[in-house]
Amino acid sequence: MSEPVSSIRNLGPAMDAACAKAGIHDAETLRTLGADETYARLLRSGMRPHFIGYYVLVMGLQGRPWNDCKGDEKKALRKRFDQIKAQAFDTDLSAFERALDEIGVIAKT
Repeated sequence: MSEPVSSIRNLGPAMDAACAKAGIHDAETLRTLGADETYARLLRSGMRPHFIGYYVLVMGLQGRPWNDCKGDEKKALRKRFDQIKAQAFDTDLSAFERALDEIGVIAKT
């Protein structure tokens, strides 16, 4: 019997539902895909991007508490998050619009 996504540290029922919508139905599949591909699939399935959600996923896959991410590690994860977001979510925005979005100037429709 396969384990639910929520069997991974830091992840709960909401992530079970989000992953199912993205075609990820168990913890083994999520572990195989890894954090970056899983998050890209979540975004492509309609989930709104949120940096904390991304690093909670990364920390969970490492078996670490969600709030263990700090300093340079957190900065590096932010760069990865921004790349994933740009490729999987912001595909319809120009470079200028992405820059405005980064500083919170434009609202998503």
